[in-house]
Amino acid sequence: MATSVYGAATADTMTMTDTRYPLCRTGAVPEDDARGFRVDTPDGPRGIILVNSGGRLYAYLNRCPHTGVNLDWVPDRFLDGSRHYIQCATHGALFRMHDGFCILGQCAGRSLEAVPVYRERDVLGIILRGPAD
Repeated sequence: MATSVYGAATADTMTMTDTRYPLCRTGAVPEDDARGFRVDTPDGPRGIILVNSGGRLYAYLNRCPHTGVNLDWVPDRFLDGSRHYIQCATHGALFRMHDGFCILGQCAGRSLEAVPVYRERDVLGIILRGPAD
């Protein structure tokens, strides 16, 4: 059972089609940093960004809402130079870390797709929702 939930999306609404994917140990993403992960789902691999902003954790699909490409050129390089925003490496769009909302760029006004984060003992993971039966 999840003991804590972080980020913009919550695990409170889990359904029978939700699947938990462990990503890493707690502490694996330093404060004001981000890491990328790949999870293998029944629909194929999904890229995930786990962001630690001021000690709070947020997860998003690693996909630009403008072009659909991954946000990083180099593994685990998701943040801008100020380390305050997630930045799309393809066209420089900036997204707020706490909600994935794009504040600058061709996708301004749109958001990254948030993914619920869970913590179970010393493991952090995400919850992906599958299609309802």
